[in-house]
Parts: sequence; structure tokens; C-alpha cells
Amino acid sequence: IIGGGPGGTACATQAARLGASVTLIERDVVGGAAHLLDCIPSKAMIATGGAMAMMKDATEMGLAKVDVLLDFDALKRRIQDIEDRLEHTVTELLRSQGVRLIEGTGRLVSEHQVEVVGRDGATETLTADVVVLSTGSRPRIPDWAAVDGQRILTTRDAYPPPELPEHLVVVGSGVTGVEFVHMFNSFGSQVTLIVSRQQVLPDKDPEVAAVLERSFLDRGVRLFKGARAAGIEPISNGVRVVCDDGRLAEGTHVLLAIGSVPNSDGLGLDAAGVDIDHGYVVIDHNCRSSVGHIYAAGDLSGKLPLSSVASMQGRKIAEHAMGLHSRPHRHIDYDKAASAIFTDPEIADVGVAEADAFAEGRKIRVTKVPFSVSAKALINNDSRGFVKIVSDPATGVVMGGSIVGRHAAELISVLALAVTSNLTVHDLVESLFVHPALAEVLGEAAE
Repeated sequence: IIGGGPGGTACATQAARLGASVTLIERDVVGGAAHLLDCIPSKAMIATGGAMAMMKDATEMGLAKVDVLLDFDALKRRIQDIEDRLEHTVTELLRSQGVRLIEGTGRLVSEHQVEVVGRDGATETLTADVVVLSTGSRPRIPDWAAVDGQRILTTRDAYPPPELPEHLVVVGSGVTGVEFVHMFNSFGSQVTLIVSRQQVLPDKDPEVAAVLERSFLDRGVRLFKGARAAGIEPISNGVRVVCDDGRLAEGTHVLLAIGSVPNSDGLGLDAAGVDIDHGYVVIDHNCRSSVGHIYAAGDLSGKLPLSSVASMQGRKIAEHAMGLHSRPHRHIDYDKAASAIFTDPEIADVGVAEADAFAEGRKIRVTKVPFSVSAKALINNDSRGFVKIVSDPATGVVMGGSIVGRHAAELISVLALAVTSNLTVHDLVESLFVHPALAEVLGEAAE
């Protein structure tokens, strides 16, 4: 296995349990650079910002007003501690399963051979029955951006950045971009967001995006809608982003959140005859490449760039490679993957989206209930957002749903289970939810 991210480690542990002899090659950090150096630190920083916001609103919870200051050095130590603990946990799990770990870089030299260059420069050639590629991705850097890691940052430079930005210009209004807006705004930074289309989160439900836009505007975030960044210029006290329509956004720092590119360079894919499409390994429903015994998982596979998806792919690859596909075997349905955005309020969705269903001419029933009807939401002093369920009007089968509000990332799991298991709205209505709890709103939306 080349690459020790969520896909590679899940594949390694599952294959080892099934009796395979497994070698895992990782050049950066066991657990995955995108996972442990991007995803986890960002959520840790967002959690700190959330704690600050709650303390600032203490008077609304019946507490005396308190002053809250960010200890940037303590935040850095907290993030490093979380990363170290997670890496240690994953490493110990792999070793307990008998997985051989090699610190270095691997590449295919033939269909069954992998050349490994260790961190000490030593070279070793391994022969394998099965090869799994899970090398992940890296931030995309356009030609017009001279990233320096100080003022002009990629996402990987910002967990945390060298210094807290006074005014951050975020380029990119997708999932990663809006999380950065929320994160640094909660720390007290002024934030400007370059939105290339007419709404943030262009691939999400417009009603969902509208709630987040309203929150951003209420918090003083500036939105440059319909503007595409075309250049970055240094100025005396920071940087200036030049947009294609002539608008200028100035700040002390700029952060690029405009997607990623797969880490497929130097993997030796040509030598092994593996087909690629724009750098991504082309896979079938079993995650196999064009070469039957070579698989791909995670961002490299070109599917959903989610750790949960990568982990599932890794497990499915191990099962398929070890012959378990000969018995009843459920393939991954990427359309049923739940995802979340850790902003304030949180956003989560799964399955069929309302707008997409209407665009495709599908018959659906849409029900929506606001959190303002929830006793727990009032107890939490946060009644923003709603639960929306998309179902089949003929059968009642839950086809999808969206949640905007506190703990949306946790609550979406109920709808994800319903979508994956073809449960109906009646099944949700008949479930006895805890009271008082935000989850009760799921039952009310289903009813």
C-alpha cells in the first residue's frame, strides 16, 4: 500500500485481519497528510473559535460577562498534541495487526513491483500480489499565485498560520473556503471572501447557502460575489487580490482554497499501465484500476474527497482483494455519502438534494421543520437552521436530506442511515427520540 492516509490505513488493517501480509509505505505522516495536517487541525481550530463564541455569549446563558482572548501559542500546542496522539493511535493499531511500516516514497516499476526510497536514502524493491495506491492530494496553486507560506497561504500553511491575520482574504467559497472564513472570523480577524458565483457553496442547496451567507454578513464578513481572483500583488502592509472584473480585495494575508490536485506524479503509473484521467486513477465499482490487481482509494481515485469515503474504499479493497466479493457484497454508493461543513451554523447533507431532483424532473416530497420549534434548541440558546427531508411521495422512502444548525454533522448520521438502508419517513416517525434533544426535529420533519 502506497500512502498511509485514511484509505491506506483502513485497507491495511482490514487486509491484515483477513490474513494478508501487508506493507504500508508513507512519506509524511501515518494517518495521512491531508487528514492529520489539514482536516483535523482545521476542526480543532474551529472548536476553539466555537468555545470563544460561547464564552462571549455567556450573558445570554445566565452567566456573568467574561473577556476571552486567543492564546495563539497554546492553540498551536493543542493542535500538535491532537496530531501526535492520532498518529500514535493509528501507528500502534497497524503494528498490532502485523503491518510492516516503511517511512519513505514508493513508486511502481512494473505491474507487481514497487520501488521504495526510504528517508535515509536506502532503496528497496518489493514484489506484491496486490498494490493499493492511496497517495491523496495537495492544494491546487494557480500560476498567478506566488505562495510564500507567510502572507500568501495555501490551506496547509494555515493550520495554524505563522501569525494570526488581521485581515484575511479567502479565495474560494466552497467547503474549505467557508470553513476558513468562519474560523478566522471567530478568532477576531476581519475576513473578505471572493465568491466566483452568485452564492457561497455553489454546489449546495441554495436555501442552505442562504443561511450561511446571512450569518457571514451579520458577522461583518465582506462578500465579493461573481468575482474570480486573477492575481495577487504585494502591498506595503499586506497583499492585494485582483479580480477579473476589476475589483480589488486588500488584506494582510490571502488564503487559497480553490481545490486540490491528486498526488499521482512520480507514482510510475505509466510503467504499470494504469489509466488516469486528469491525474486521477480511473477505477471501477470495486476500486480497481485498469490493471486488475492495482487499486486506488481516497482523493487519488477521483471520487468524493472525504476521509469517510477513503476509509470505506480501503475496507472494500481489502475485502475484494482477499476474495470476499464472491459472497453478497455491497458496493459503495457515492451518492449516499453524508458530508458536513463545520461553520456556524453547521451544515450537513446526504443523498438527493431538492434542487437536483427538481432539475432532473424527479417526483419528490420535501418537508422542512425549523429548529425554533425545538425545546433543546431554545435551551442551547441557538434556534437557527432547520431539518429538510426529501422522500419518495409514493413509498415514503427517505431519499436525502439537509440539516443546518448546531450539531448538524452529528444529526445527519440518522438521515444517512435512513438513506443507506432505504428506511421510510414512517420508520423515523415511529422512532422514540430522546427528549429534549435536537434529534426530535428529525422525527417532526419526517411526520
